[in-house]
Amino acid sequence: MKQLLKNVNSLLTTGELVVRDILIEDGKFKRIDGEIDEAADEIIDGSGKLAVPGFIDVHVHLREPGGEHKETIKTGTKAAARGGYTTVCTMPNTNPVPDNVAKIQALQEKIKQDAVIRVLPYASITKQLCGDQLTDISALANQGIFAFTDDGIGIQSAHMMFEAMKLAKANHKAIVAHCEDNSLVYGGVIHDGEVSKRLKLPGIPSVSESVQIARDVLLAEATGCHYHVCHVSTKESVRVIRNAKKAGIHVTAEVTPHHLLLNEEAISTDDANYKMNPPLRAKEDQAALLDGLLDGTIDFIATDHAPHAVEEKQQGMLRSPFGIVGLEHTFSLLYTKLILTKKVSLRQLINWLTINPANVFNLPYGRLKEGCSADVTVIDLEKTEKIDKQNLYSKGKNTPFDGWKVQGIPVLTIAAGNIAYREELR
Repeated sequence: MKQLLKNVNSLLTTGELVVRDILIEDGKFKRIDGEIDEAADEIIDGSGKLAVPGFIDVHVHLREPGGEHKETIKTGTKAAARGGYTTVCTMPNTNPVPDNVAKIQALQEKIKQDAVIRVLPYASITKQLCGDQLTDISALANQGIFAFTDDGIGIQSAHMMFEAMKLAKANHKAIVAHCEDNSLVYGGVIHDGEVSKRLKLPGIPSVSESVQIARDVLLAEATGCHYHVCHVSTKESVRVIRNAKKAGIHVTAEVTPHHLLLNEEAISTDDANYKMNPPLRAKEDQAALLDGLLDGTIDFIATDHAPHAVEEKQQGMLRSPFGIVGLEHTFSLLYTKLILTKKVSLRQLINWLTINPANVFNLPYGRLKEGCSADVTVIDLEKTEKIDKQNLYSKGKNTPFDGWKVQGIPVLTIAAGNIAYREELR
């Protein structure tokens, strides 16, 4: 199968746009050149559109097995493809938890059957995500898992984290951490700040996150393990990570679109579409996150796509589960709110969604390069639309961005040479 993308704009490292043709054969980029005159099974005219490497998201919840009423591998990967993603890494807080070889193999088989893009599964750090007994990290590492995490739950025991890091290091895998000290959460549902006081809702202090990161970076230094921090949300966390990097500790970090674009002041009522963990923090935290991205303290952007059934999110802040969906409009939201407002460059945003996560985790993706896997996203930078949660491909409709007008829409996603999503190019 040969496909030829004609007349697409390609972004150079300088930020300059040049017109290119891209020839894809047998799932690889065969040739990328100024003009390619070669027969192909399909020729796609991308005139005026931008072609970039397929996006990579190392933090998604596909909910299957056990949570199929929220999302499935099929619906979640279709949503991802619509958003321009060609590689996603699925978290292990499912039922059953992928905490042994048999469960990982069953999950990988289901991914092979149903996924429309590449899905790399995590294995859990502890059995059943209970935090008190390590999984067989060595055996799981040999099953092609992406990394180890107990995402959704902070590892409360320093001893448990220390032992996990030693084993992960020995098996050349990263420890990816949801950082939260349960003794400092106090039953909170939003950030402990002015809005929690006004709405009379219990708040989650910033220190519940930053104190566990501070502990873990020292454990990472002691073990030499690659330690990756999920969804950084506070200015103190950014400071701890920045200092750890300066000390030469192998720590990396991600930030979500919602923490970049929103803060606690977006919450005006008891609306659980604004309930996520970590919560939306203060304005100064939001500013620190963007500063951390710009100076390299935070390495890239990940969505933490966390779908829930509609009825689950209609129970108010106190009873509804944490989490929002994020895969389908991440690029358009960030393009609209960060690039069109000249806060960041297009080159920076593309790097944060592609080459940076690939480099951090040594993935052979995220590159428009001859010989590499043909993962490419074509974007209409002029196209606008209004986000409508009812039209999402994801089963989850839980988004605070419903009704937002955005610009810069992915119109074609090719994953390993297969068209995973296509909107009619005009």
